[in-house]
Amino acid sequence: MLQFLHRGFEWAGRTAWLLLLLTMFFWSCNVPVSRLAVGEVSPMTIVCARWAIGLVLLGTFVPRRVWTEVLSLRSRWRFLLLMGFAMTASNSCIFLAAKYTTGVNLAILQGVTPVFVLAGAALLHRTRVSAMQAFGVLLTLVGVALVATRGAPLTIFGLHLNRGDIYQLISVAIYSSYIIALRNKPAVSSLALFTVIALVSFVTSIPLLGIEYAAGYSFPPTWKGIAALVYVAIFTSILGHLFFIRSVELIGPSRAAIFGNLTPVFGAVLSVKVLGEALMGYHLLALVLVMAGIFICEHFELRARRKLGS
Repeated sequence: MLQFLHRGFEWAGRTAWLLLLLTMFFWSCNVPVSRLAVGEVSPMTIVCARWAIGLVLLGTFVPRRVWTEVLSLRSRWRFLLLMGFAMTASNSCIFLAAKYTTGVNLAILQGVTPVFVLAGAALLHRTRVSAMQAFGVLLTLVGVALVATRGAPLTIFGLHLNRGDIYQLISVAIYSSYIIALRNKPAVSSLALFTVIALVSFVTSIPLLGIEYAAGYSFPPTWKGIAALVYVAIFTSILGHLFFIRSVELIGPSRAAIFGNLTPVFGAVLSVKVLGEALMGYHLLALVLVMAGIFICEHFELRARRKLGS
């Protein structure tokens, strides 16, 4: 029986690895996509319209049984309202941050997400963090710092927080709270949960689109902007978030969050392929460090689970 449970843990871990790698790849593609979309589609149009597209697709392809689950979630409306609002607020803060700070600062601060999640999970749920897990997280942070500082991580100490950095930290804190809260999600399928979160995110983003339009910053998207919007809606919003929610179900928020540090590394490599930027040695070193850190965290977590089961 114990051997069966051990195999179950290992299979769940492998499945989560695949889903999380795909998720981080989808989210990493936002780096070249967002650069190509500058001037082609306004920020709040993306924030709002991607959920509109997602809801149309979900309404078309979601099985009828899922809508039964959706209706059963009425008693958890407060939780779902907060989750949808957190998604909108986090995305909006990222766009605001990009106006006032550098890509280096954004990447470094994004790498703090696993630390926030681990700290929050330990504080709220008494989740144990071993020394080797902490070391693994540190390795992933070093990898992120290598990419963000273009191979000169010591320059981090010369960076100064500005208005955009504050927005980015707020975004990271909100999204970290979202990840931690997934542990207490209702006992329904990932598809049903995401459908409701997408609906709330769409509704709460409409006022932001109205503010952008009233301020004169909105403009009709070009064909390139529409292509970027479709990508963000299908791969970043729908598949990425569905895969991530399922991964949290399998291995928990703390372990899933560590994979987030693959995003800036993958994004840098994709920029080489899509935007013709130079591939440097520190890109490859960063990828090795991030993957090594994730492997260490996963290896010692699975070993700890085996000991508990023996």
